[in-house]
Amino acid sequence: MLDRLAVLDEILECHAGVLGRDYHPYRNHTYRVANFHWCMLPGSLEDLYVLSVAVAFHDLGIWTAGTFDYLAPSEALARQYLEEHERPELIELVLAMIREHHRLSRLPRDQDRRIETFRRADWIDVSLGALRFDLHPDDFTRIVRRFPRLGFHLRLVQFSLKHGLRHPLRPLPMLKR
Repeated sequence: MLDRLAVLDEILECHAGVLGRDYHPYRNHTYRVANFHWCMLPGSLEDLYVLSVAVAFHDLGIWTAGTFDYLAPSEALARQYLEEHERPELIELVLAMIREHHRLSRLPRDQDRRIETFRRADWIDVSLGALRFDLHPDDFTRIVRRFPRLGFHLRLVQFSLKHGLRHPLRPLPMLKR
């Protein structure tokens, strides 16, 4: 079980002020997604670093940019972080993981498997486990028990309703086919 990822925790701590009361719900969401991903596609320490950065920033633009159209702001935060930490070789992969995490359809098979696995891991959490893909049911239960939801999904509904009232023609701007 991934329960202490230094890079993930460092990034989230830096944004604790803007996350406010959503800090713990978002932190648990990131840990659920990271664990779902790792169960389906474990890897190297480098893969764990990539996963930590992608999962930390993937939805963070909701809070930092104050918008539910948050993919571009989340990508910008991740790019800045990787540039500041002198990891430019990871920018393309991490940004693709963020950009594609709400895609409705499977990515082409020639794409890096980490991108598709990240997409699936986030959908497992956002769907409250209705979608499970290759994740074993026992892993799902164990991870959700360790990192409870704490109202995270209700906050997503609140954000989507607020955005939908302002932008009725684009109520879920992050979704793509």
